[in-house]
Amino acid sequence: MSSPPVPSGRVVVTGVGAVTPLGTGVDVFWPKVVAGVSGIRTVTNVDPTPFATQIAGEVPDFNVEDWYCEGFEKKDARRMDRFLHFAIASARQAIDDSGIEFDEDLRNEFGVLIGTGVGGMSVMYENTGFIHNGKPDRVSPFFVPYMIADMASGIVSIINDLRGPNHTIVSACSTGANAIGDAMEIIKRGDAVCMLAGGSEASVNEIGIAGFCACRAMSTRNDEPTKASRPFDVDRDGFVMGEGSAVLLLEDRDHALARGAKIYCEVIGYGMSADAYHITSPHPEGRGAAKSMNMALRKAGLVPEDIDYINAHGTSTPVGDPMEVSAVKKVFGDHAYKLAMSSTKSMHGHTLGAAGAIESLICILAMRDGIMPPTINLDNPDPMCDLNHVAHVAQKRELNIVLNNSFGFGGHNVSLIMTKGG
Repeated sequence: MSSPPVPSGRVVVTGVGAVTPLGTGVDVFWPKVVAGVSGIRTVTNVDPTPFATQIAGEVPDFNVEDWYCEGFEKKDARRMDRFLHFAIASARQAIDDSGIEFDEDLRNEFGVLIGTGVGGMSVMYENTGFIHNGKPDRVSPFFVPYMIADMASGIVSIINDLRGPNHTIVSACSTGANAIGDAMEIIKRGDAVCMLAGGSEASVNEIGIAGFCACRAMSTRNDEPTKASRPFDVDRDGFVMGEGSAVLLLEDRDHALARGAKIYCEVIGYGMSADAYHITSPHPEGRGAAKSMNMALRKAGLVPEDIDYINAHGTSTPVGDPMEVSAVKKVFGDHAYKLAMSSTKSMHGHTLGAAGAIESLICILAMRDGIMPPTINLDNPDPMCDLNHVAHVAQKRELNIVLNNSFGFGGHNVSLIMTKGG
């Protein structure tokens, strides 16, 4: 067996895959993002009538049979939680898109890091129901394996025979971005040549909806689902939950160049911090968010004026949106009014642990096509949110360097910076 190559210290993205409320596959969901299409609708996975919030960004028309393969067949899929189905599909897309060819050496240097915010919530709900109904003998022997958060990384590794570094990240709504940043660091230090990295979530179910309703964090605009997620708008009343997954294939740059791979972008900055303030509310002055962005800039060797576009965390909550705008102004100063910052959660909802991955992918595609996706439903801008939030309609602009923000319950903050090409 040959020794792994000396790492270049540079990490590029060579493959992408996604399952979203706007469809499965980049060719399906990206045109809808650009066109400002909403994927928010009345919940169909379960009966929504008992809940104050009855809308969500559900993945439409997902056929798990399309992704069957050796090691993942009907009997396997039936036992698994939906978040695992999404992860398997996104990972397969990323591998196929990359055009990578496997040999024994590469399999040993190819890792997986796919995170989730809450893991197998449907499996948990179903099996705890047996306990409450006095039927513990009906609890599935697959309950624990397919509920635990690390199984997305585990099952993708098993199905694709990838033997490199393998673990998971759980940092609430920062998870997907953390996974990409940590995977980048794994490659940079030479522990892997390639990594599949991202996030997957499927919490649009009874317990997920009930839990977030109890937090009083979600929109109740049930009569107008497509208008419910409205970041930076004065009439916003909470976030809209979504589900889905995105996985990127990260690769050592020299390895990618040697095999003639197409390169979407280079990941150059990764910042993270803690608010150390509250379990659900962000720090009101945005100190953690600002620290995260500043760290990403420093590690990328950039100044604020280098950033062209920010994909905001922008969840459509009364507290979170103005906090993020304030933090951006602290970091970028006058340049905050020259760059643009939109929130695509207005279209696909808040996909929790998958959000940072889906939105990083959107940043990559925005650079590729030179177009900034819109914030839809921004009819009456909050006076505290006075940047270019790309209201309603996408804007064309050459984008060379972009930043993605992801903030999570527990005070987690993550910022990723990517640059075009590689």
